Amino acid sequence: MNKIQQLLQEHCPNGVEWKPLGEVTEYEQPTAYLVKSTNYKAEYPTPVLTAGKTFILGYTDETDGIYQASVHPVIIFDDFTTAHKWVDFDFKAKSSAMKMITSKDETQVLLQYIYHWLNTLPSELAEGDHKRQWISNYSHKKIPLPPRPVQEEIVRILDKFTELEAELEAELEARKKQYEYYRDNLLTFGDEVEWKPLGEITEIGTGLHNTNEALDNGEYPFFVRSQIPRAIGSYDFDETAVITAGDGVGVGKVFHYISGKYALHQRAYRFIVKDKSQLNPKFLYYFFLAHFYNFIMKQSVHSSVTSLRLPMLKKFPIFVPPLSEQARIVAILDKFDTLVNSISEGLPKEIALRRKQYEYYREQLLSFPKHEVTAQRPQCRKETPQ
Repeated sequence: MNKIQQLLQEHCPNGVEWKPLGEVTEYEQPTAYLVKSTNYKAEYPTPVLTAGKTFILGYTDETDGIYQASVHPVIIFDDFTTAHKWVDFDFKAKSSAMKMITSKDETQVLLQYIYHWLNTLPSELAEGDHKRQWISNYSHKKIPLPPRPVQEEIVRILDKFTELEAELEAELEARKKQYEYYRDNLLTFGDEVEWKPLGEITEIGTGLHNTNEALDNGEYPFFVRSQIPRAIGSYDFDETAVITAGDGVGVGKVFHYISGKYALHQRAYRFIVKDKSQLNPKFLYYFFLAHFYNFIMKQSVHSSVTSLRLPMLKKFPIFVPPLSEQARIVAILDKFDTLVNSISEGLPKEIALRRKQYEYYREQLLSFPKHEVTAQRPQCRKETPQ
């Protein structure tokens, strides 16, 4: 018998009580903590939060109306998407669509326990549903309420997993910065290295397909104009190429390296090295990552163009050091790329494994028999605050 089972047997032998979430929580609108300025800078001290995936929108220098979550932690809850985050650092809020959830009585129901339990709930949003979710839906959901010693043990175990995941994510961010630093420095050259226009050393082409041709179970990678490739049932090219978005928000930011069979969006570009004895295709890929975006921004500085044109691409300057130096640079950057991007070897794989481990134990620890405690069924003994 593990510790939680022992605690349940000791404090709650006949099962745990379930109550509507609204009975054990308080919510607050973030009106008093809304940010006024949109002048966000990394050097400013106070994060501006949204409950959605972006979470930290930026940092503000405003000093009034800061919520002191370092003293009183909260769960922030997006009323429209049901996304939620645990926050224990001071912040300002971006939108009034966010609820700030706290426990009515921490001596009986831990807020961190509520947070972990919320993570077990599947999304029930219907497309086009814009109602306020907390009052209309989530406050009525029933939460199991074991005695506080059980809650504390569950929180202790699950926090270990989230802390480990947070440490890995912090390491990943540090490694990404290290990767970018080395990439930019290794791929910055002086006058001693010859440069050639992209149109001279590569063949440049486009694809044949639209995004709606993607399949859920396609056999071949289908590169559209986003960072995540799709799939498709047939291929158009079998080659080694570098791919980039031809228009949209991915211009200058989305790059792929492919060696093999693939299909391509009609508004994406493919670059095929003409002479591999002069230019390593992987070196070209890393060179794009380091320099292409700044080149595009300079070319488009006086216009609102968000698409690439062939004449612009042909002029892009590629510095071509000796092939041995290209191979050395590629070997170094490949190691960094594996560490920060590989889902089969690097830190992303480790983070994904830890997240699955957390989810497994969360489901196990928070699975209580769902029944109401009646007058005939003894309730869990209430804990007396020390």
